[in-house]
Order: sequence, then C-alpha cells, then structure tokens
Amino acid sequence: MRLDGFGLLVNDMGKMIRFYRDVLGFEIREAEDTENVYLVKDGTLFLLYGRDDFEKMTHREYEYVKGINGHFELALYVDTFEEVDKAYWEAVKKGATGIMEPTLEPWGQRTCYIADPEGNLIEIGSWNRPYEVKDL
Repeated sequence: MRLDGFGLLVNDMGKMIRFYRDVLGFEIREAEDTENVYLVKDGTLFLLYGRDDFEKMTHREYEYVKGINGHFELALYVDTFEEVDKAYWEAVKKGATGIMEPTLEPWGQRTCYIADPEGNLIEIGSWNRPYEVKDL
C-alpha cells in the first residue's frame, strides 16, 4: 500500500474552506456549500469531508472532539527560519489560533503551531534549508 492522502471530517465546510484557502493558501475551488473537497497540495491528496455526509455514507455516528485537539497534526514546511515566523504571524493575523509561537528547538528545527477553526493542529517548520534537501 502507498499513502494516497488524508482527510479531515469537518463540521463547517464553508469556514474550513475559507481557512485553508485564504489563510494557508491551499488551492480550493469548490463552493463553500459542497459536501467534499478533494485537492492535491504538494503532491499529497487533501480532503475535507462534511461530517454529516460522511456519517450518512458510512451508516455510522462518530464522536468529535470540540476545541483544540491533539489527534494529529498537519505539518507544513518552509525553507527558512524567517519564513516560519512570517507564516505564523500572517496566519494568526488572518484568524488562525496561535498555539505555540516560533521557537528554535534543541534539535535544530524552527517550528510553531496554529490551529484551524475546528481545533486541528498545524505545524509550520523549517530546518533552514530548501525542502528538497531538508532530510539529507
């Protein structure tokens, strides 16, 4: 098996589309009243599923955490430490919830955390080198 992508089960599709499109710059072309959003971000499939629609499709009910949750994080990479700071403050200015301001970690990564409108954690980090060579 290969990882194809990942999805978020969302309560307010319009709000989440606006956040990922307008705050984080994801290319989302679907209308805000859509049931599902399928897009590719940097080669990874990213999906937003409406919770009610997903429950109807699977014939099940699910429990959802309210507020900031620690179920997973979405990690975004920028090439420089300066871009971490800029991306964090721009996202907060546009409405993201600040969780942890940019910090240089002991292992050499500069990282920060924000949350989307439904409390999902998003990391913005950098090793201060281009993405293509960050893991070399």
